[in-house]
Order: sequence, then C-alpha cells, then structure tokens
Amino acid sequence: MTPVPEYFNFASDIFDRWARERPNATALWWVNGERTNERRFSFEELRDLSCRAARAFELSGVRAGDLVVLMLPRVPEWWIAMLGLIRMGAVPTPCTTQLTAHDLSYRLREGAVRAVVTDCEGDSKLSGFEGIKWIVGTPGSGGLPFREALQQSAANYSPPRTRADAPGIVYFTSSTAGSPKMVLHTQAGYGLGHEVTGRLWLDLNEGDVHWNTSDLGWAKAAWSSFYGPWHRGACLFVWDARGRFSASGTMNILDDYPITNLCAPPTAYRMMVGRNSDRRSFPHLRHCVTAGESLHPDVLEAWKKITGLTIYEGYGQSETVVLVGHFRSLGFPVKPGSIGRATPGYEIHLVDENLNPVPDGREGEMAIRLDAGRPTGLFKEYWKNPQQTAQHFRGGWYLTGDRATRDADGYFWFVGRGDDVIKSSGYRIGPFEVESALQTHPAVREAAVVGAPDPLRGQIVKAFVVLRSDRKPSSAMKRELLNHCRQLVAPYKQPREMEFVDELPKTVSGKTRRAELRKRTAKSDAT
Repeated sequence: MTPVPEYFNFASDIFDRWARERPNATALWWVNGERTNERRFSFEELRDLSCRAARAFELSGVRAGDLVVLMLPRVPEWWIAMLGLIRMGAVPTPCTTQLTAHDLSYRLREGAVRAVVTDCEGDSKLSGFEGIKWIVGTPGSGGLPFREALQQSAANYSPPRTRADAPGIVYFTSSTAGSPKMVLHTQAGYGLGHEVTGRLWLDLNEGDVHWNTSDLGWAKAAWSSFYGPWHRGACLFVWDARGRFSASGTMNILDDYPITNLCAPPTAYRMMVGRNSDRRSFPHLRHCVTAGESLHPDVLEAWKKITGLTIYEGYGQSETVVLVGHFRSLGFPVKPGSIGRATPGYEIHLVDENLNPVPDGREGEMAIRLDAGRPTGLFKEYWKNPQQTAQHFRGGWYLTGDRATRDADGYFWFVGRGDDVIKSSGYRIGPFEVESALQTHPAVREAAVVGAPDPLRGQIVKAFVVLRSDRKPSSAMKRELLNHCRQLVAPYKQPREMEFVDELPKTVSGKTRRAELRKRTAKSDAT
C-alpha cells in the first residue's frame, strides 16, 4: 500500500506532476456522439483549465469542505470541474444524469449540497434549490455560465494545502434496497488508493489510451475514468454517445481509434460477442477489464475467440478501490467464473455470522481485516449515518455485505449480496449462477432470480426473464427455458417459477433491484 502523507491533493500532487513531466501529452481525448467533432486536452491544458475552474468556484462562494453535485453527460467540463473542485478542497459528488427531480432533491437535502454543476437539462430538475448553480451551456434560471467563467478566470491559482484525511469525494450508493447512503472518502484514501487500480487492474502505463464505457455518475467512473488512469499518466478516451449502449458503435470505435485498454461491464461484452461470431482483431487493443456484475465464462471464452484477448475481472464497491481481481502483471492465470485474488495490501477473508473466518470451500461474507490499520482506499464512513457505519465496521473487520467462496488457490467466487441469497430446503443459492444459465439461452436478453415464499421449502427460486425483441412470451417458451436450466444447474437451484417482464427494475448505476422483485413476489403471493 502507498504510504499516506500528512497532506495530499490528487490534482496538485498527482495530476500536476504529469503536467510538469509530460506537459504536451494527451490527458483527455474527447469525441462527440456523431464522431463529427473531437478535442484533445494535454496535461498542461487541463491543469490550467482546472485552476481556472477552482478560482471561479471560490469566487462564487464555494469553500473547502462544501459538497458540490456534479451531474453532466460525457463532456470535457466534467473532468475540468472534478479536477478544479478537488484542487480547491471542495467535495465533488458525482451523480448520473438519469436522476429524476425527486432523486436529486433527496441528495441535495441529505448532503446539504452547496453547489451544483450541470447542464440545461439538469437545471430543469433543480426546482427549489437555493444554492450555487453552474451551468454548462446556456444558463437557465439564474445559473452561472461555466464555460465563460473558464475563459475569464486566471490560471495562476495557488491551491490551499489539503490534509490527507480531509473529505475528498462523496458517492451516493446505488442501493438495491432503501434510500442511498452517502459514502465519504478522504482526499488520500481515494486519491492515493486508486494507484493499485490503475497499475494492477487497468494495467496502464504512459502512452496507453484507456476507454471506460461506463456512466460518469457512479464510482466506476472514479476507478476507470479519473483516478486510476491519471495515476499512470495514461490518456483517457471519451466517446460522448448518449442513450442506450451500442455494441456495433463500440466495436467501430475500437476499430477506428488507437485504444489500448478497455473497461466495460459484462453486459456490454455479452452484447458485443452476440453481434460478431467471427474473429475480429482490434489493432491497438491489448488489455480488457470488467466489473460491476459477475462475468459469465461463456462471454469470457467468446470474447477471447473473437479478439484473442482475455477479460480481467475486478471486484470492489463504492466504498473501496479494487479489492479482488485478476491482475495480469502478477502472472496468476485467469480462472473463468472467478472474480480473482485479493489485491496486494488487502487482507480479505470470508467470515460467518460470528465474524469467524470460514475454511476454503465454505461460503461466507467478504470482509477486510483491520487489525493492522485501515488500508488506503477504504472509505471513512457512511456520512451522517453512524448506525450504518457501525453495522459494517465490527470486530476488527469491514463487512462488505457480499458473499463468496474461496478455493485453495486463493481465488474468490462471487455468490451475491447477502440479501440476495436464496434459502431453499436448507440450501443457500446465489442468484448469479442461475441467472447466467438463463442468459446462455439465445432467446434471453436479461434475467434475474429471487426467492419466492414457499410453505414447504421456505423459499423457491423464481426467475424474471426479459426476452429478446424477436421472441414472444408463451408457455412453450417457459418450458423451453426451464428445461435449458435443468441441463446447466443442480436440481435444488432450478427455477420453480418464471415470469416474463418487459424490463428489470434497475438502480441508477444499472444494477438489478432484486429487492423490488422480492417485494413484487411477496405481494403476488399474498394475494
């Protein structure tokens, strides 16, 4: 783990070092959605622009320690504002543009947010907000013009020294049940902690061009679109495509631009391999990673067949940096279906309900041992929620709430969130394996499984299935899918009920809200 100094600021200590050592190297390569316009920003240019942003924020009344919501699509101003806020000691709070006015109101209220940086569409959701508004584009109801301020502010900004343990960033967790919690990271905890993300998992170096396809509003952007790549002096590639993910568009970008490293969710890889069964060699691509949900071995195999490249899975949370992963530079082989081995510097165990480590092969809750101190990269607390903080920090452990098994070689195998595990006739069933089995059927676009109440077994496995557009729900299709599952999973894991739905309920970060499906199941059972 990287030693933590007394004072630290990612913008001035890490980013500005690259601006001094490689001033003309490209730090951010932005391409618009139609691919008719692009801009390249050097490290030196982004340093100057973020200094201008920091000065403008200060002049508007933003102070060190203030929470500032950052809600923008993939425009360069997102990165400029992030660097500027960190530089001056304010606390960026990235939010997805998919938030409704109600979602946003909750965050503004709970976080006592001082300012918002957004565009005209986001401004329309800020009714009643009395703080400072910075608008990228034409200002609406009294907002300050961000682009004009960058032109008018001076670049000779002298940032204050920020303590390493000062608030650095806040994320609202995309909770699958209940209201989002505020995850508070310190300046150094997150800013230094993601060094391992960039070096080990993303496998980045100077000269690499890294593309992360994920939305900017959740912690994956911090991992793979900000801290991790810039720790390594790599170039961030951004395609400002709006709307649904395009498999063909993504593959065309990989064909036409010199992207060396790709980060995409498992769903994106699954959609890409579904569109191309022939071998396809992206000329510059050398390293691929994924996170956010478990990667099915069939997708891993198909991607390797098409591209010749392995996908390196990683696991972590909004509360952490990468905790577990397949790390190319360490030389350990990838085990299909596994999320990898513990990140060096983290002592990760599986514990039972009494917080005792369980032996290899037994399921337990993933936990970080804290006896030797809190490792860099672990969040400080759930801000303003001491009860939740105490629930997760107990007995010398940080308890993740996620369940897994570990084999004799030290590889972890993800089972699911603790609340998602199904208990049927004494068996514990993780949803991932059953969902993966369903998704191997060519008719299935998405699937989720939950436990449905059953008087005999306690719970049975119920599947919710979204079919592809060319398939129709029917009793024959249901039988076909159930028979398909019988060939792939053990009898006690097989779905006993199935329901076809048009779409699955999702959090704003794209995770399936199984809690909502459980409520729907319990309600229908009661009637």
